[in-house]
Amino acid sequence: MGAACVMALQTEYRKLHLMSVPTDVAGLAALAICESLMLALNDRKILPEREILGVLKDAAAAHKHVPKSDISPETHAAVAALIDKIIDGGNSVRRL
Repeated sequence: MGAACVMALQTEYRKLHLMSVPTDVAGLAALAICESLMLALNDRKILPEREILGVLKDAAAAHKHVPKSDISPETHAAVAALIDKIIDGGNSVRRL
């Protein structure tokens, strides 16, 4: 991703953030973007399926083993459970 694209995304994020986008909308947008990126990386043979699954497993683990923070343990558990469902469903790697 080019620097201009990153800067444009950051600018749009700031605009959206200032507009108080509901967290569920922001979360769904982030999920869709990440899933599209993973599919593109796999389709172009940049990252194999095992690496993508590793990224997802690392993300889930990060929410399963967290120190106390501003985010509730229930929220972290829900995030980890959702990532585990994505792994089980295979959507992000187009498994047949």
